[in-house]
Amino acid sequence: MKSAYELAMERLSKQTPATKLTAEQKKQIAELESRYKAKIAEREISLTDSINAAADQGNGEEIAKLKELLAHEKRKLAEELEEKKEGVRQGKR
Repeated sequence: MKSAYELAMERLSKQTPATKLTAEQKKQIAELESRYKAKIAEREISLTDSINAAADQGNGEEIAKLKELLAHEKRKLAEELEEKKEGVRQGKR
């Protein structure tokens, strides 16, 4: 008897069959992931420094704004990465 997970995975694979990536596509995706990981780290370092400076000044409102900005930028970069990866998968890069 199959588990609910196995049944769901079968249904999913019927709806959207898995595509095989070429070695070049895998390489491009790995490069994109590396590049975006670096961009995210750069923004984290920059904004963490600003957050720490605001904390030293006791500015709670500024800390909250900077943390929200950091979360927003991380989401934005993650979305950009997924769009570019999908473009590679579709052969548009």
